[in-house]
Amino acid sequence: MAVTCYTQEFKTPIAPSRMFKALILDSHNLMPKIVPQGIKSIEFIEGDGGSGSIKQTNFAEGGHLKYLKHRINTIDIENLVCKYTLIEGDVVFDKIESVAYEVKFEASSDGGCMCKMTSEYHTKAGAELKEEDIKQGKDKAMGLYKVVEEYLLANPSVYA
Repeated sequence: MAVTCYTQEFKTPIAPSRMFKALILDSHNLMPKIVPQGIKSIEFIEGDGGSGSIKQTNFAEGGHLKYLKHRINTIDIENLVCKYTLIEGDVVFDKIESVAYEVKFEASSDGGCMCKMTSEYHTKAGAELKEEDIKQGKDKAMGLYKVVEEYLLANPSVYA
């Protein structure tokens, strides 16, 4: 099994605590509300959202995916860090064993934050992972970050 790592980051004018609350702590409520055309629901199938919980994202009809399951490894509310692992999905697991993520929200001097995501793709023996295999998922993740940013800019009291 090979491991391929990718890092991506983006700057936002939104305070780090608000981004963390929206994207990590309350994503199960917020995402289906602001992107119903993409995400039908997010449910905890084990646990209450803390470490060890398993969260299932159900996608809207007509997309490439029907669902994904993530296990939350750790949530550090004080340092605004979440580590979680993609453990199941209906399409992505032909080449991939699992994907481990670490998401950090760091304050920037202008009151906003830098969102940093590290992804470790653990591929199955003999499988080759190409950049284009990952690009679509990375692009969708960045799209969600931007939608959340726009929502929080338009609603300054939400998660304040």
